[in-house]
Amino acid sequence: MTNYHLIPKENDLKIKLLGLAPVEMVMSYLRFSKKGFSQKLLHQIKYKNKPELARVLGLHYGYLLKENGFMNNWSHVVPVPLHIRKQEIRGYNQSEQFAKGIAEALEIDCKVFLLRKRPTETQTNKSRIERWENVSAVFEACSTSEIKGQRILLVDDVMTTGATLASCAISLNDYQPETIDLAVLAAGN
Repeated sequence: MTNYHLIPKENDLKIKLLGLAPVEMVMSYLRFSKKGFSQKLLHQIKYKNKPELARVLGLHYGYLLKENGFMNNWSHVVPVPLHIRKQEIRGYNQSEQFAKGIAEALEIDCKVFLLRKRPTETQTNKSRIERWENVSAVFEACSTSEIKGQRILLVDDVMTTGATLASCAISLNDYQPETIDLAVLAAGN
């Protein structure tokens, strides 16, 4: 575990996003390590048809956030979307499952406020700049009248450079939420 919920405004993930996206707090449940426990979990969730694992981990993280004073921080939990074709193939969005677990624990709504307009290549072997180029202008806010004035917790499964989350936050920010904070299941260095 990272314990970034204890320092959500002053950690290396927040620093990665400075100047890229209008976010206040950035948190990660687990530290991602290649060939480590977190990578094994993510592979089970994404490639071995284990959406319930993402939901349970979301519940655990949500309860941890609740125990540490985050009960009333957000109006909605918003997952990073998959492209519709990828979601149809996989059968679920792992980030949405993680988000639903967090939302359940915090007793708030999980809302799909974003669409992925076009499919993107995997980010896995891309440089920081290539990742940003791959996801810039890919996301579009929907249900835009519901975003204004809301406190949003944007959720994804993994964060490496932060390009995907930054692109999503920028799309949401166009519709004037009160705040945007980020939480991920696992984050790399």
